[in-house]
Amino acid sequence: MKEPIESYDVAIVGGGHAGIEAALAASRMNLKTILITQSISNIGVLSCNPSIGGISKGNIVREIDALGGEMGKIIDKAMIQFRLLNKSRGPAVQAPRSQADKNYYASIARQSLETQENLSLLQDTIVDIQVEEKEKTYLKALLTERGRLIPCRAAVLTTGTFMGGKIFIGQFDAPNGRLGELGAYGLTESLQKLGFKIGRLKTGTPQRVLKCSIDFSKFEIQKGDETIIPFSFDNEKIERPMVPCYLGYTNEKTHEIIRENILKSPLYAGKISGVGARYCPSLEDKVMRFAERDKHQIFIEPESLDSNEMYINGVSSSLPEDVQDAFLRTIPGFEHAKVTRPGYAVEYDFIEPTQLYPSLETKKVVGLFSAGQINGTSGYEEAAGQGLVAGVNAALRVKAMQKKQVEYEPLFLGRDEAYIGVMIDDLVTLGTKEPYRMFTARAEYRMNLRHDTANERLCEKGFKVGLKTKAQLDAVEEKKALKKEILSLLKTKRGVQNPGYEKRIWEEAEIDYKYEHYILKQEKRVEKLKKMEHFSIAADFDYSKIVGLSNESRQKLEEIRPTSLGQAGRISGIRSSDIMLLMIYLK
Repeated sequence: MKEPIESYDVAIVGGGHAGIEAALAASRMNLKTILITQSISNIGVLSCNPSIGGISKGNIVREIDALGGEMGKIIDKAMIQFRLLNKSRGPAVQAPRSQADKNYYASIARQSLETQENLSLLQDTIVDIQVEEKEKTYLKALLTERGRLIPCRAAVLTTGTFMGGKIFIGQFDAPNGRLGELGAYGLTESLQKLGFKIGRLKTGTPQRVLKCSIDFSKFEIQKGDETIIPFSFDNEKIERPMVPCYLGYTNEKTHEIIRENILKSPLYAGKISGVGARYCPSLEDKVMRFAERDKHQIFIEPESLDSNEMYINGVSSSLPEDVQDAFLRTIPGFEHAKVTRPGYAVEYDFIEPTQLYPSLETKKVVGLFSAGQINGTSGYEEAAGQGLVAGVNAALRVKAMQKKQVEYEPLFLGRDEAYIGVMIDDLVTLGTKEPYRMFTARAEYRMNLRHDTANERLCEKGFKVGLKTKAQLDAVEEKKALKKEILSLLKTKRGVQNPGYEKRIWEEAEIDYKYEHYILKQEKRVEKLKKMEHFSIAADFDYSKIVGLSNESRQKLEEIRPTSLGQAGRISGIRSSDIMLLMIYLK
């Protein structure tokens, strides 16, 4: 083991979307930060779908921006198509989505890290977590594969699909986190030695095909919206070249080839033990599980303006390459398709997320945080949202340590405040048995969580932790005042049209006016929720003191260690009578 060259306040492990947000947040909060990744060249890579946003995911991107994160700014610079989804439905389920130039996106992301003050980058692999035992277990240092010791007060693990990663294509498998990139080994065993429960999950990706080999006349063209809404609240407009996507369908010939070769799939042959996502199955899974369907949608999406590769969304597969080629060419338009990269499945290790506090700090090691797919989620946006929260809280933890404080007040996002808050609460309270993806249906207060109101909800929190400026906060307050004026005008003068107000602000105020009844009803439910959240519970609370508490509830409460009565009430299987006992005791 080499002697440490220097120490850091915060260390980030992994250069994906969670790692980017965590590293930028900690360094922008004036802490000495280092990001360690296996390949600096692959920072910010869009590993699968070349898009950002979508239903509820677009809301998360705007929440990241509202808090002072980077993803919204990057996609605004790199988008090559924009669509506002669910325009025909209510505003609570509308969301922005953008195709990304994946090469340019990664380049911008990397540049944002390389030019950030207080931030260093290191290409290496973390294999061990070192701790010291005091009254609690504290993070001490990280050890790299090359034997370099990195002392740090806090660290955020953002390992994506690389921790224990293994890819599968038919009978072929390799210790990779992505095709052609080695997985990370050693960290799983280090976490297990510290007492963490580790699980195994699975995801997959489809083929890439050369654009020049596709007959686009056999597909339905899908153009983007003419009106483009920037993801970042700091941007007024987007000036980028826009390109179309295309829609097609599989057919019975496609399905027949898959059924004939199904036992060649590593999933159906029993080679894969990790649990995959129900909502995003492979094509072979769709064919076998939905046998009554004679076709499935596929989307042909450009990967980059300077690349000829197209992403074939909807045909994710781990069948052998010759089978993938055969079924792809049964789809009209792909008869002469030239495949550049095969589809494959990837298995990886994750931490059971109930071992985390809502701050995303682990319960076993003070100063150790985790974010992204290591917490059981899927999706760039879900990872980035967690990375931002973990990076901020790692920085706040270190600042408290510098002041010799035992406790600190973390950045906390409630279920009524952000989709990011819903996601984190679901993970740390309920855990997950499959890759978790954000949906609007998961948010009981989604009328409050519209994508256009993210700045009004969260800018002040970003300002308090030092990621938003006073000027940005003042702009939000001015917008809120203008909306209040417009609401008053709409209530007193029916049928009035926009008298000199900015179009976007007027339209947002009109939505508030139209849905005021529903918003007020939801706000009443939010107030009840806040009363429950007001009852805080100490991390070392002794549940054995509560006479009459059922053994099952006591065991679950001791395992999850909820931080509030509200969180305790959301734990699966906890009886309402036990929550009442707990509330009486807390009072």
